[in-house]
Parts: sequence; structure tokens; C-alpha cells
Amino acid sequence: MIRFLLVLLVCGSLAAPAQVFRLTREQMIHYTAKNPFDRFPDGRPKVDDRMLERVKGLSLEEAWGILQSKGYKHQFAGWDFQVLHPGKKLVGRAVTAQYLPVRADLAEVLAADAKAEGRPRGENQKVIDLLQLNDVPVIDLMGAAAGHNFGGDNLQAAIAGLTRTGAVIDGTIRDLEGIYELPTQIYFKKAHPAAVAEVNVVGINIPIKVGEAVVMPGDVVLGDREGVIFIPPHLVKEIVDTADRTHIHDEWTKQKFLTGKYKASELYGGPGLSPELQKEYDEYVKKRLAELNR
Repeated sequence: MIRFLLVLLVCGSLAAPAQVFRLTREQMIHYTAKNPFDRFPDGRPKVDDRMLERVKGLSLEEAWGILQSKGYKHQFAGWDFQVLHPGKKLVGRAVTAQYLPVRADLAEVLAADAKAEGRPRGENQKVIDLLQLNDVPVIDLMGAAAGHNFGGDNLQAAIAGLTRTGAVIDGTIRDLEGIYELPTQIYFKKAHPAAVAEVNVVGINIPIKVGEAVVMPGDVVLGDREGVIFIPPHLVKEIVDTADRTHIHDEWTKQKFLTGKYKASELYGGPGLSPELQKEYDEYVKKRLAELNR
């Protein structure tokens, strides 16, 4: 029910272009007003590639803690998702798509619009043809069922070639044996041999729900073994900066311990660093942060 309400609420405020429902550029900017990065021509937030590289060093726990503290309680999907390649990270910018079961009159209009505008008639191709480098298609296909399919090995190869990332699919994939060999990472509900059928993509780059997560276009997608988190662009820098400081602290502490010169309580869990060690630590942090932000 929530996914249907999302579509109705969002689409009710949209202009009426002859295509699947989308936010206008002005609406996209309005609904993602906190975005501090550049934007794509349609207004979708464009977190820069360098920041995406920094996100690759995060764990889900590091992102989770700050998201929770900021009131973002519904950013994780993973309870019942399968992971194509456990141990492989997925990082990129969300391109969202909302599917619904076929309704004959709506399907007729959507097909006529696609034909008139020379756009793909295939439901999945309508989304895939829009993808760019470092995009991640995030797809609400209403869960696992026959026909709730977002591509087999051919279309997933197309996604991998365009994006160099992968996909998050609240639905199914097919040709799992072929997909497994591709350089991609996919979160999906089930594998099923049926091709896409009896569904229409009705919204692209609108707010959607996948699993238990609410996803906005342009969110940063971070996936690992546990599942996937969607990070609002305005929180990305704070999360990676906080994580960098944690990593630097752990890096310095381990290096000192490995010299064999210090007791555990002198560096970790004790009364605090001595003035000499604190000065050394502060200088190390300053140097490493400068290297990371170069």
C-alpha cells in the first residue's frame, strides 16, 4: 500500500508530460533542496565521483549511526534481499523507478507515448537507456513474483557497461548463471526464469520504497554483505569525514601497538594519551586528513 501512496502523492503534483511520471527539474530541486553538490540536467543530485570513492571505504554501520542520529530511520534494505556477490561493494547514485501491475487503459497510453516519442517500448529498457556512469538503478518491482523481472544477463550486461556499478531490485532477475559471471553487484529478492510481464514502469526518478527503505533520486547507494543503505546527498560528507577520523584513529593505534612498546591501556580504553602521544596523534591526524582531502 505504501508504494501505491507514494506514486499517487508524487504524481499528483507533477506536470503532465507525455511519458512516465517524473519530477520536473524545478520539483526535483525543491524536493532535494539540501543537496550541496552539482546536479544533472533534470535536477537529480550529482554527488561527485571523488566523494563516491570515499564512500567505498565505509561500512554500513558507519553510515547507519549518523543516519539514525539525524532522524533518517528508513534508509536500510536487506532483510530479505539476496546479494549476487557477497564481499563486493556497491556504490553509486540512485536512479529510481516505480513499476505497477498492468492496467489496460494506462498501458495503452504509455505504449502510445513511447512510440510517438521514439522511446523504448520495453519496460526495463525505458530505465536502462537513461543510465550513466556511476548510476545505480533502484527498482520497485513490488517484490518477487513471476514477471516482476528487471533483466537477465543481457540487460544486466547493458547496465554494467553503462554504469560500472550494479542494481538494487525489489523484484526478480533471470539468467542467474549468466549474470553471476558479469562484473556487477546486484541486490534482488529472488531469481525466476520468467521475463518481465504484466507490469508497467510508471515513474522514473521519483521517491520510491524498496524493502523497508525510502529512496530519493540521487541518493548515494552503499551496499555490502549486510544489505544496502541509501544516503541523502547532504549527509554524505559528514558520514565519510566521521568515518575517515575513525579509520585514522584505528590506523595510528594499530601502528603504535605493533611496535610492542605500549601497553593496551596507554593507547586504548585507558585514562587517555600522554601529552607527548597526544601531540604525535594530532599531527598524524592532520597529515592523513590532508592526504585524503588532496
